[in-house]
Amino acid sequence: MSIVDNRKAFHDFFIEERYEAGLVLEGWEVKAIRAGRAHLKEAYVIIRGEALHLLGAHISPLTAASTHIKPDPTRTRKLLLNAAEIAKLIGKVERAGYTLVPLDLHYKGGRIKLEVGLAKGKKQYDKRATERDREWQREKQRIVKSGTRVTG
Repeated sequence: MSIVDNRKAFHDFFIEERYEAGLVLEGWEVKAIRAGRAHLKEAYVIIRGEALHLLGAHISPLTAASTHIKPDPTRTRKLLLNAAEIAKLIGKVERAGYTLVPLDLHYKGGRIKLEVGLAKGKKQYDKRATERDREWQREKQRIVKSGTRVTG
């Protein structure tokens, strides 16, 4: 079950591969995410040493859950992946010009997971072509729904 999606990632990037990563979270962050107070719009994934980190993800703290600590909503959070997967991702990012983009937060077995996409950036004309195709699919659905025949 998805908690939060990063729709902007699909607009700005071609997603080649997807990986599911665990997150190192504090207790107040888990409560806030379960309450739906997380945003991935400005988030991105970086490589530090031999580990992946999530930057820019905003998790708004709940007032009731974080009374005794000073929460940092945009702190850097470590991602948990298999060592072989991390090595593969580091190689692709450094050599092939890929980037790592957070796609969505979801539950799996009672835990919060992050789906990370290995992506290549879209050029402006690619974005326009994608938008044109999406509009054409919508128009086709309208035509089919209304029962109007189109020739040509």
